Amino acid sequence: MDHVLITIIATCVAALSFIAAGHALLYKRDSRSALGWMSLSLTLPLFGPFLYWFLGVNRISRRARIWHNSGRRISGMDIYPTQEQETESAQLPPEARHLRDLRFLADHVVQTRLREGNRITPLVDGEEAYPEMLAAIARARESINLSSYIFDADEIGAEFVTHLKDAAERGVEVRVIIDALGEKYSRISPRKALAGSGVRLVRYLPLRHGAYINLRNHRKLLIIDGREAFTGGMNIRSCHQTSQTAHISAIHDMHFCVRGPVVNDLQRAFLEDWHFVTGERLDNRLFFPSIDPLGNSLVRSISDGPDKEFRKLEQIIMGALSCAGRSVLIMTPYFVPDRPMTSALITAALRGIDVCILLPGKNNLPFVQWASNALLGELLANGVRIFYQPPPFVHTKLFMVDGVWSLIGSANLDARSLRLNFELNLSIFDSNFTARLKSHFEAAQAASREVTLADLGSSSLPIKLRENFARLFSPYL
Repeated sequence: MDHVLITIIATCVAALSFIAAGHALLYKRDSRSALGWMSLSLTLPLFGPFLYWFLGVNRISRRARIWHNSGRRISGMDIYPTQEQETESAQLPPEARHLRDLRFLADHVVQTRLREGNRITPLVDGEEAYPEMLAAIARARESINLSSYIFDADEIGAEFVTHLKDAAERGVEVRVIIDALGEKYSRISPRKALAGSGVRLVRYLPLRHGAYINLRNHRKLLIIDGREAFTGGMNIRSCHQTSQTAHISAIHDMHFCVRGPVVNDLQRAFLEDWHFVTGERLDNRLFFPSIDPLGNSLVRSISDGPDKEFRKLEQIIMGALSCAGRSVLIMTPYFVPDRPMTSALITAALRGIDVCILLPGKNNLPFVQWASNALLGELLANGVRIFYQPPPFVHTKLFMVDGVWSLIGSANLDARSLRLNFELNLSIFDSNFTARLKSHFEAAQAASREVTLADLGSSSLPIKLRENFARLFSPYL
């Protein structure tokens, strides 16, 4: 009898190992990853399959696509389809003609079109951004749609709460989406601050529905009457008012005021998330007024997330690196590139492109900085220039190519932004706008310290071990 029981247990253990190995063989696109998980599953009975089912299976994209296929998550373009003729096509300016392949790529992976006649205004730190946003809320007459990863209702957030309440009292429809995980960063929750008012506030993926550390809504959006919008990387927190915040806790950032036809696409992005959270399909044409051209920027709104067939932002960034002719300037708070992006950056530098990356000298997430440091040596050895910005922590996200194209928005250059969460960025062809960003970049670069291979080589062995250990978790950072 004992032999029968042992045989049954051994058979079950072997079956688990072969099932896990077969699953990895079928669904892991990276051959190295497939081979690694297969080897682990077959050589470590029980433990190997256990690790694979809990760490190796991509439940994130699967869960997001289940939402998409069930109709719970739909595209903003499905909510209110554009009435424009598909034959219409914005023409790139002469100075951007060499980037036509980048435009062609975006046309094929992004539903939204490249819109003419927009004006984008950079707003540095909360000192510039928050007064403009509050003034826009104060002049709203029909609708206010606000989405933020973090909305701290203390100090400057309390002013936003007051303005939103006042708008609702005068008859404006006010909707607010806050991410349920991002809400945990708030000292005072906007849910409590807005309770009992006419403001409709909903949370994105409440944690009681599942421990979703990923699949977070990292987008930042404020749309006023469907005609004016604000987006970028800035949350609603008093620490972004750097002149009024202690140096150790201040956070530099940049936000953007958007006017022009592309605001309709930003509205679609918000209503896509609203439908996901509430089930309401708000397709009233009053949300999408006709907007006259107001500037010279060619802009495309890019909503990205793990429910999409393509990794849109990642592919567009890779396309930009391959099309660059002179320079690539990057400022990002979290820099943990995967192998393909590392190779693309190196290839651009070896082609003679000036690739320059500005990172925080002291990150607010030490583990992310350790993983980032472990990846810098290969980039430096192949001609990529890297600079550390001095404190306070810089949360700004900029990506510029050849002084004519720029990418702005909520996404960082890490797996969390490019594969795990929902992000919103703007792709912009405009040499004048990019020149303003480049001026900001160069001022920051002048105040920064260039990183050298000698700096990395001088680190002690324990630090190198710590950084390379952190690097192992880069797909999840």
